[in-house]
Amino acid sequence: MSHYLGLTGSIGMGKSTTAQMFRDAGVPVWDADAAVHRLYAYGGAAVQAIAAVYPDAIVDSAVARDKLKDIIASETSALSKIEQLVHPLVASDRQDFIASHEAPLLVFDIPLLFETGADGWLSSVLVVTAPPDVQKARVLARPGMTQAQFDQILHRQMPDAEKRARADHVIETLTLDDTRAAVQELTLKLTG
Repeated sequence: MSHYLGLTGSIGMGKSTTAQMFRDAGVPVWDADAAVHRLYAYGGAAVQAIAAVYPDAIVDSAVARDKLKDIIASETSALSKIEQLVHPLVASDRQDFIASHEAPLLVFDIPLLFETGADGWLSSVLVVTAPPDVQKARVLARPGMTQAQFDQILHRQMPDAEKRARADHVIETLTLDDTRAAVQELTLKLTG
């Protein structure tokens, strides 16, 4: 039986980089954000469901994320409605990933892992972290990111200290070399 390792961390903490390090080590990684992108793309399973509720969010037979953001900003119940449509589709995508991979370790890259209760079905959880000033610098260096957007994202996420307190494993992502070494050590620990 595979060990299911949840990977999470607040925005700008190095989660995507850490997930890639697991991939580079040969560990299969399922990415929740990538699953949503597949579901929203042309022909994706979420397009019809969202079109039935929010037809203005569909452009060229795909979900337009910018239009969806506008809808969420203008209608307080929109996010909840969208989550009710999309979460079962994401769960199905995840089950397809599990069914197609036989490995001693599977990593599940889930940004809102604790917030969505995903820790209930995982074997253990890894939280990646960095000091607040490093996090802020990383996020604000992203093209088009503003302080207001950053603040809004942080507001939706569980605080870093609480995530670390709930984690089974924590990796501080200050340098690539140290992070890579920690990923290799954890991989050996969980598969050895």
